Amino acid sequence: MYEWQRQIQTIVDEIDRSIQSYHDEALTLRSLARKLGYSEFYMTRKFKEITGLQFRDYLRRRRLAFALKAVRDQAQSLLDIAVDYGFSSHEAFTRAFKDAYGVTPSAFRRHPTPVVLRTKINAFDRYFFGLGEIGMQKSTEDVRIYFVTIPAHKFLHIRNYESNGYWDFWQKQSLIPGQDRETICGLLDSIPGKLDDAGGSEANGGGGQVMAYLSDPEGRLCDWGFPRVECHGARLPLDYDGSVPPQMRLMTVPEAEYLVFEHGPFDYEQENRSVEAKVESAMATFDFSATGYCYDTTPGRLLYLYYQPERCFKYIRPVRRDGAMPAFTGSFPAQPNAPTA
Repeated sequence: MYEWQRQIQTIVDEIDRSIQSYHDEALTLRSLARKLGYSEFYMTRKFKEITGLQFRDYLRRRRLAFALKAVRDQAQSLLDIAVDYGFSSHEAFTRAFKDAYGVTPSAFRRHPTPVVLRTKINAFDRYFFGLGEIGMQKSTEDVRIYFVTIPAHKFLHIRNYESNGYWDFWQKQSLIPGQDRETICGLLDSIPGKLDDAGGSEANGGGGQVMAYLSDPEGRLCDWGFPRVECHGARLPLDYDGSVPPQMRLMTVPEAEYLVFEHGPFDYEQENRSVEAKVESAMATFDFSATGYCYDTTPGRLLYLYYQPERCFKYIRPVRRDGAMPAFTGSFPAQPNAPTA
């Protein structure tokens, strides 16, 4: 049933790898069709059927998305960037860039305001399809639990007061003009300086975007008792003074202490549900009695969720000192990839 979703995901992944390595020869329709063993005509038709885009249009928009980040973050000439990302001339690059983003590359470099990038398509997402695990592979990493102090920062985000879970969140946001997943993730992807940006280009995929729960006494309780409003956004430096898209909110998050429940890299198809269950069980059963802390559900506190199977799955939950207990001096060491800014 999902054969072609898998096949198209292979193509989408190959497109990003080839663009990043400037390997244009691998990006011809002929070479990609040959890779899957189908005709160019048939693959083109299936790509459009599954993604809603012509292959050439998706390829052009992804090249432009990578090129925009190079214009924003690198000092090389615009001509060199144009050539690196497959454009025949500076003029052709400028025309395509302006058609896509409403601004020329040189103007964007001077004033990098948020624009909607074409984020990577996830044609085969087992979470979206509601599929369970396809094997019995055992996780090689247990849940690590540790306290961390996160310095003050800003959080640029959207909120939904009625959603219940990631896909319900985006389904409800899609009913609000300008707040659909493609628009919001594309805007966040174009903003420089995200504290969690690992060079990816999709939500929860290393591009600096995170889900979060905002503590609010009017919000419903989630399964583990946290009164929350669901959010999606990006952590930014405290001194961020760039543009804020009109459909987003920018809040200042003061320095505070958190308790992290983290699972390491895992095979998404083999282990997704069991890893989620393991982390959630660790949170539900954690014993605070000897720590001097308790969960903090004060209005305005944020719980962050990082979901990147190739790197980690973790919840970062706000805590506060329990007045009846001494300060914690136990052995929950900070981890190298804990947020520090």
